[in-house]
Amino acid sequence: QVQLVESGGGLVQAGGSLRLSCAASGRTFSRYAMGWFRQAPGKEREFVARISNGGVVTSYADSVKGRFTISRENSKNTMYLQMNSLKPEDTAVYYCAAQDTGTNNYDFWGQGTQVTVSS
Repeated sequence: QVQLVESGGGLVQAGGSLRLSCAASGRTFSRYAMGWFRQAPGKEREFVARISNGGVVTSYADSVKGRFTISRENSKNTMYLQMNSLKPEDTAVYYCAAQDTGTNNYDFWGQGTQVTVSS
């Protein structure tokens, strides 16, 4: 079991930046690959980015590639999402999630943090 808490959301103008954090507690953070997801009003939740448990391998949705950067500090049990060149279509609730070793599912989720990008 791992508990996840997101922070860092807020209101920003288009073209601006935000950095989201995901703090983990409970079981060993470094055993989990981690992901960021988002859900906009009236839309399904979508994948944003993923980072391997060691932090070496990352992947991104095409919509954020080149603008967002996922990273983690296992010594601090924390994952980050640096979001640059934000667009109004990035407006959503952003969730972090943990994927245990050897599984394909994200079994643990945070409560979400709201990101609003104004035009």
